[in-house]
Amino acid sequence: MKAARLHAAGDLRVEDVPSPGEPAPGWVRLKVTAAGICGSDLHNFRTGQWISRAPSVAGHEFAGEVTAVGAGVSQFALGDRVVADSRFWCGECPACRAGLHNVCARLGFVGEVCDGGFAEETQLPARLLVRHDATLDPAIAAMAEPLAVALHAVRQLAAPAAAPVLIAGCGPIGGLAALLLSRPGERQVLVADRNAARAQLVAKVSGATVVDLDAPPRDPGLRHAIDATGSVAVMARLLDVLAGGGTLALVGISHGRLDLDPNFLVEREIALVGCHAFTDELAPAVAMLGDLAPALSRFVAEEIAIGEIPAAYQRLIAGASGGLKTIVRMERG
Repeated sequence: MKAARLHAAGDLRVEDVPSPGEPAPGWVRLKVTAAGICGSDLHNFRTGQWISRAPSVAGHEFAGEVTAVGAGVSQFALGDRVVADSRFWCGECPACRAGLHNVCARLGFVGEVCDGGFAEETQLPARLLVRHDATLDPAIAAMAEPLAVALHAVRQLAAPAAAPVLIAGCGPIGGLAALLLSRPGERQVLVADRNAARAQLVAKVSGATVVDLDAPPRDPGLRHAIDATGSVAVMARLLDVLAGGGTLALVGISHGRLDLDPNFLVEREIALVGCHAFTDELAPAVAMLGDLAPALSRFVAEEIAIGEIPAAYQRLIAGASGGLKTIVRMERG
């Protein structure tokens, strides 16, 4: 079968590899139907930061069809359509026992500690799968994982129903957060991105309003913001914009350190909230996919075949890809 495997930083190869055998007890074999390329895939490719085994089939945002189940698996049957949980957690540490699998002491991610979804077939523990409606377009199903990440960030932000929210970064997570926050239609959602076309797309799909962080709004009622850029300069700008008593939720992958006087947080009662992957948001995200499908489809930049993944990585790194999400559709060959 064909698979895109990361051998080292900067070394992603599409190769012919053996198909998975019979799944071990508790595991499930899948025919992958579609997978999404994530910003963290690109980060790992560029830096090798999370390479724990090599080569490893990359990709942690994907959907598939069950083709075999291991001993002890009773919750899935052949032909079931499922989406993958990206978090490979131990289930034994204090965090896992508390249900906080996203901060597991031994947390790894699918596509790094085990083979992921950039392949025609793969295997995962049954505990990492959630069934989805079989009529759902696989490209939409593959967006369940980033939707869960965005949903977790929105929940962590905990903005009151009518409170305005500013989102910096209109990549997949920022765009999906804007879509989720604007659903009730009762709040003003502001979005900012240095890529004007991407910001306009998110605004058009979600109903948000585009703003310029170089001339940010000075709204005394603006107390909630999400950083989906990872830029420490953008975080500093958001902290400057927020009114006292505000909350900044951080979901972007950062490449630097924030120079911050703690007295600023104390005196203005500003809360910094970390948002790492998700906790129990995957199943709710899957349940939303049908209703959100028309909007989600507008975020898809292109659909490609496995063999086109390395070139797609280069386009995405160069910022030369339109839209928010590149989907690898397996039926494209």
